[in-house]
Amino acid sequence: MTTGAITPRLFYLAWPLVVGNLLQTLYNLADMFWVGRVSSESVAAVSLMFPLSWLFVSTAMGLSAATIALVSQHVGAGNDRQADAVVGQTMLLAIGVASAIAIAGYLGRHELMGLIGARGAVRVEALRYIEVIFLSLPLTFLFIAFRAALQGAGDTKTAMWLVAISAIGNAIVDPFLILGIGPFPAWGIRGAAWATFAARGFAAAVGVWILLRGDWGIQLHPGDLRPDRALLAKLIDVGYPSTLDGWARSFAAVAMAGLVARFGEAATAAYGIGIRYMSVTWTVSGAVGQATATGVGQNLGANSPDRAASVAYRATGATMALLFGAAGLAWLVPATAMGLFLDDPAVIDEGVDFLRIVTISWGFFGGLMVLQGAFRGAGATRIAMALSLCSRWLFRIPLAVLFAFGWTLTIPLLGLEIAAFDWGVVGLWWAYAIGGIASFALGLAWFLRGTWTEGVIEQDDGGAAPVEPAGESGVDD
Repeated sequence: MTTGAITPRLFYLAWPLVVGNLLQTLYNLADMFWVGRVSSESVAAVSLMFPLSWLFVSTAMGLSAATIALVSQHVGAGNDRQADAVVGQTMLLAIGVASAIAIAGYLGRHELMGLIGARGAVRVEALRYIEVIFLSLPLTFLFIAFRAALQGAGDTKTAMWLVAISAIGNAIVDPFLILGIGPFPAWGIRGAAWATFAARGFAAAVGVWILLRGDWGIQLHPGDLRPDRALLAKLIDVGYPSTLDGWARSFAAVAMAGLVARFGEAATAAYGIGIRYMSVTWTVSGAVGQATATGVGQNLGANSPDRAASVAYRATGATMALLFGAAGLAWLVPATAMGLFLDDPAVIDEGVDFLRIVTISWGFFGGLMVLQGAFRGAGATRIAMALSLCSRWLFRIPLAVLFAFGWTLTIPLLGLEIAAFDWGVVGLWWAYAIGGIASFALGLAWFLRGTWTEGVIEQDDGGAAPVEPAGESGVDD
C-alpha cells in the first residue's frame, strides 16, 4: 500500500474482507437453520446468545485493531522483526484474555442466564449451548488475532479462504451433531456448539501453523511468546477503545430495538427487515474500513502521511458513491424490497417509510465507518470510539426519544419547557438518518484536523520504528 496506484490496491485488500465478513454470518445462519429442526426453545436460546457473543467478539476486536495498527505501521517502516514481535505478544494476550473470560463466564453462567432473561426450557437449552461456547473462546480469539496480523501485513486473502473452509465445515457438521445423523448422537443445541468449536479449532490451528511458517509476510517466533510488558501495555492501550466501541454499539442496538418495540409488531418486523438490508451496507463499508486501516497504517509507518490521507479519501469517496447508488435503488422500490421477505401489508407500509427515510443516510454512515478505519490504522482508536459514541449516544438515541415520543420537560430555574415532536415511529427513522449525517460531518471535520498522522510507533534516524515504551502512546485523544 506504500507505492503504486491506490485504488486498485484498496480493491485488492477490500474484496476478500467483504467476502470474509459475509462468510462469518454462515456460522449463525447454519446453527439457526439446523437448530430450528429441533425446537422453538432451541432457536430462542441461540437468539438470546447473540448479544453475549457480540460482547465477546467486541473484546477480541479491540485486540485486532491494535494488532493491525502496530503491524501495518512496522511493515510500512520496514521493521519486519518488530512486526513479528507484535504478533507473538498478540497471541499471548489473546489466549490470556479469552481464557479469563471463558473461566469467569463458565463459573457465572447461571447468573448470566438471569441477566439476559432466559427462563424455563429456554434457559436449559441456552446453558447447554453457552457451556461449550465458552470452551471455544480461546480458539475464536486466536483466529481473530491471526486474521488481524495477516491483514496488517497486507494479506487479506489467506484469512478469507480459511474463514470459508471453517464456515462451510461448520455448516456440514451441524446436522450430524444436532440431529444425530448416522453414527452420531442427537445432541441438539449442544451439537451446534460443538460444531462451532470444531470449526474454530481447525481455523485457529491452521492460522497458527501459517504464522509459524512465516511464508505469508509475517511470522510467529516461539521466543516472542515470552511476556513483553511494554508491548503488551501498548496493545492494550491502543486496543481497549475499540473494545469499548463494540460494547457501546451493542448496547445501543438493544436500546433502539426496545424503542421500536413500543410501536407494535408491524414496526418491529419492518425494522428487523430494514436492519438486514443495512447490515449488507455495514459489511461492505466495514470491510473497506479494514482495508483502509492497513493502507493508512503502512503509509504512516513509511513516513507518507499525505499518501495515507489519500488512501482514506479514495476509500471514503468510493464507498459513499457505491452506497448512495444502493440507497437510490432501495428508495425507488421500497415496497418491492420489503416484499422479498414477507407479504404482510402493514409491515410493508412501515418498511416503506423506513427505507424512504433511512436510505438518505446510507452513504454518510458508510463513509463514517471508512474514516473510523483510517483512525484505527493510525492507532487513533480513541477517536474512532468517540465517533461511535457520538453517532449512537449523542445523536441517534436522544434524537429518537425527541422525535418519536410525546413528552414535555420543564426547567424550573429558567422557566423553560422543552416539548418533544411526537412523530411516532417515523421519528425513530429520522433519528437514524439525521444521526448518520451528523456523525459523518463530525468524523470528516475531525479527520481534516490531521492530528491522527502521528501514528503509534516512533521513527528513529535510520528509519526503523521500534515499539515505544508503554505510556508514550502517540495516540491523539
